[in-house]
Amino acid sequence: MSAADSIPKGTSPTGTAPKAAITFIIATVVIDMLGVGLAWPILPQLVKELSGQSFSDSAFIYGLLLSGFAAVQFLVSPFIGMLSDRYGRRPILLISLGGLGVDYIILALAPNLWWLVVARIFAGVFSATVSTANAYIADVTPREDRAAAFGLLGAAFGVGFTIGPLIGGVLGQYGLQYPFWLAAGLSFANLIFGYFYVPESLPPEKRTAIDMSKANPFKAILYVRRYASLGILIAAFFLTGLAQQGLQGIWVLWTEAQFDWNVAYAGYSLAWVGVCMAFVQGYLVRIVVPKFGERRVLFTGYIISTIAFALLPFITAGWLIYPGIAFHILGWGLCAPVLTALMSQDVPDNEQGLLQGVLGSINTLAMIIGPLFATYIFSKSVGPEAWFALPGTYYFFGSALFVGVVVMVARDMKINGATR
Repeated sequence: MSAADSIPKGTSPTGTAPKAAITFIIATVVIDMLGVGLAWPILPQLVKELSGQSFSDSAFIYGLLLSGFAAVQFLVSPFIGMLSDRYGRRPILLISLGGLGVDYIILALAPNLWWLVVARIFAGVFSATVSTANAYIADVTPREDRAAAFGLLGAAFGVGFTIGPLIGGVLGQYGLQYPFWLAAGLSFANLIFGYFYVPESLPPEKRTAIDMSKANPFKAILYVRRYASLGILIAAFFLTGLAQQGLQGIWVLWTEAQFDWNVAYAGYSLAWVGVCMAFVQGYLVRIVVPKFGERRVLFTGYIISTIAFALLPFITAGWLIYPGIAFHILGWGLCAPVLTALMSQDVPDNEQGLLQGVLGSINTLAMIIGPLFATYIFSKSVGPEAWFALPGTYYFFGSALFVGVVVMVARDMKINGATR
């Protein structure tokens, strides 16, 4: 079978699908998250270096870059999805990998801040690798095997996110550009492998024409109005997304201000996040949900994260951040898949894809607003003109968001019962 041919109907990553194709898809997700992890501890330092601004001012510029990336992703993602339905998954995956490789090269060569802006635009446009990989797996996997197949992608996600910050933090000590060169090389290597060995998964007879009316991300969000039962859960999803994206936006900045950590130590802490997520979502959730029920787990988990956020500003010893991370992931990490599962139960089978698209759009909105707000608060919490004189001030706002979510979940439990 040539790379241009389609995979026969009914193949599976646990059965007869070509191993090269599945290896490529898994590698694509690992490399995508590896690149994100590599850049995470490095970008704040690169922004500070290229902008020539103070620590507090460069922090807000960094937040603008994060939000700009998410805004571009929000606008183009529906259109990229339609392109993959029209022209197939393979070309979109290959083009996305090439675009990400170019993005990393721009970051490595960036002589000034405007180059970083261009790089973030590139990253937003070509960030469809994970969603297209999901579509590829769905194309080649029977319904009864998809849970196991998506489990493989989830594991790949965790591996990339664990290794990326670790490598980025270590290499970043020797030069802020080195992690980006490594990420670019991996992207292009996977592009070459996919070009020669990976077939198309979507046969021509299943492809659909492009309908530009469906490319509007705001129309997709209006979908939630059709199901009143989703209202509380959707609001909880958005508020927790805001809190979490804000945390991610200032993490490297805060650890530098609070503990005087360099990029290596920040990378170690982010790798620990990946380890905790893998344990909680890959193992623990399967134990506690059947025993206690989804809504009890959701309620308890959000209380844990409320406490975790409130305590973070008062941690003064760097080693204490590791149990702090584990405590927060025990809460939020359990809640994320449970919340998604609950929302999926309120939507018919033939609209599950639409629901996931809506959730993706809402999460991207949180990615736009959360880092921008968090880095602004952080910029006003450090330096000689600080309003609050406490680097972790944002975490109080995050804790307040979680309090609101706890109230929402309690109301949802009252309406639907605690055991469901």
